[in-house]
Amino acid sequence: MSRPQAQEQAVDSEGDSSLYRRDEEGTQSSHRMLGFSDALLSIIATVMILPVTHTEISPEQQFDKSIQKLLATRIAVYLMTFLIVTVAWAAHTRLFQVVGKIDDTLALLNLACMMTITLLPYTFSLMVTFPDVPLGIFLFCMCVIAIGSVQALIVGYAFHFPHLLSPQIQHSTHRAQSRRHILRLVLRGPALCFVAAVFSLFFFPLSYVLMVTVIFLPHISKATAWCKDKLMGHRESPPHNVEPFSIDLHAPLSKERVEAFSDGVYAIVATLLILDICEDNVPDPKDVQEKFSGSLVTALGAYGPQFLAYFGSFATVGLLWFAHHSLFLHVRKATQTMGLLNILSLAFVGGLPLAYQQTSAFARQPRDELERVRVSCAIIFLASIFQFAIWTAALLHQTETLQPAVQFGGQEHAFMFAKLALYPCASLLAFAATCLLSRFSTAIFHLMQIAVPFAFLLLRLLVRLALAGLHILWELRPEHPQPGQGEPEAQSQLLPAPC
Repeated sequence: MSRPQAQEQAVDSEGDSSLYRRDEEGTQSSHRMLGFSDALLSIIATVMILPVTHTEISPEQQFDKSIQKLLATRIAVYLMTFLIVTVAWAAHTRLFQVVGKIDDTLALLNLACMMTITLLPYTFSLMVTFPDVPLGIFLFCMCVIAIGSVQALIVGYAFHFPHLLSPQIQHSTHRAQSRRHILRLVLRGPALCFVAAVFSLFFFPLSYVLMVTVIFLPHISKATAWCKDKLMGHRESPPHNVEPFSIDLHAPLSKERVEAFSDGVYAIVATLLILDICEDNVPDPKDVQEKFSGSLVTALGAYGPQFLAYFGSFATVGLLWFAHHSLFLHVRKATQTMGLLNILSLAFVGGLPLAYQQTSAFARQPRDELERVRVSCAIIFLASIFQFAIWTAALLHQTETLQPAVQFGGQEHAFMFAKLALYPCASLLAFAATCLLSRFSTAIFHLMQIAVPFAFLLLRLLVRLALAGLHILWELRPEHPQPGQGEPEAQSQLLPAPC
C-alpha cells in the first residue's frame, strides 16, 4: 500500500516539477537587459547637457550678468532633470532586485520604458529653450508618469507569473503585501509629477518645486521615519505586515549597478568632447584653399587652442574616473548617502562638456577669458569634492563599507586621501590664480589639466617616501623602559640560564 502511494507521490512531484519547468520555459537571466538599461539611462542623463553647452553667445556679447544668469538657469534645470533620471534609474534598479528573470514580454515592457526615457532630453530642450512656456515641463512630467506606469505594468506582470520573481519573494507567503508595497514605491514619484503637470497649466513655477521633491523623496521619507521613531518611539509592525523581501528605498543600491551607471556617464562625457572636436574644428575646404593656400596642416594649426582644450578636458574626465575607480575598488557596499553623493558628483561630471565649451570658445570669443576659466574650475571642483565626500561618508561606517587597506591605519589610506583631495585642491588653486594673476589664460589652465596625470604619479611617489620616512623614524624612536622593568633585566644577566 505504501509503495504505490509513494510512486503516486513521486509521479505527482514529477508532474509538479515538469509543470514548473514548463512555466520557466522562455525565461532567461536579466543581466544583459540590465546592462543595456544602465547604458541607455546613463546616456540619457548625460546628453541633456547638450542644450546647455550649445547656448549661443555671439562674439559681440560679453560674459555679463545676463549671460551668467542664462547659463545658471539652464544649469539648474539640467541638474534637476539629471537627478530625476537618476531617480528613475534607482527605481529600475530596485525593481529588478525583485524581478529575477525575464521573458519576451517583460523584455518588451522594459524596452517601452526605455523608449519613454529617451524622450526626456527632447522635453528638457523645450524647457530650456522656452522657459516661460509651461508645455516643456508638462511634457516632461507626462514622460515621468508614463515611465512609472510601464514600471507598474512590469510589477503586475512579474507577480502574475511568480517564476519570474526572485526566490525570496517567489516562496514568500506575503506576495500580495509585497506587490502593494512595491507598487506604492514605484508610483509615488509619478504621482507627484502628475500634480506638477496639473500645476504647470496654472502656476508652473510650483511644478519645479514638486519635481525637486521627487528627487529627495526617499531621503525625506527616511528623515520623517527617523523623527517619528525619536519622538514616538520605535514600534514594531504587526506580524501579518512583515515582508521578508521588498524594495527598500533606504537600503543601499547594488554596487555593481552603481559602477555600471557611473562608468556610462564618464564614457559618454568623454565621447561628447570628441564629438565637439569633430563638429567645430574640421576646416572648411574653401577656407583651406583661400586662407591657408591649400595647406591642411597650416589650417589645423589655427585650431591648436581647441585641441589643447580637448586634451586637457579629456585628462580631467579620465582622471576623475580613475579616482572614482580607485575608490570603488575598495568599497564593499555603497550606502544610501554614498549613492546620493555619487549621483551629485556624476551630475557635475556631466557638466564637463560645458566647461570644455567655455574654455575652448576663447579663440572665437576672446573676451572674458578668466570668467570662463572660473566656470570650469567651479564645475571640476564640485565634481571632485563630491567624490571626496563619498570617501568621507564611507569612513563613517568603514568596517561595513570599506576594505581594510583603506580604513584608518590601512596601508592605502593616506594615498587614497591624497588622491581624492588632489582635484579639489588643484581646481581651487586655478580659481585663485584667475583672481590674483591678470595674465592667467586658458592655455595655462589646460596645461595644468594635462600636468595633473604626472601629479598623480608624483603623489604616489611622495606618499610612499613619506610613509617610509615615518616608518624609519618610528623604528629609531628611543624606547624608555617602564619603572620597575630595568632592574629585573639587570639581575637576570647575573642568574644562570634555565636548563
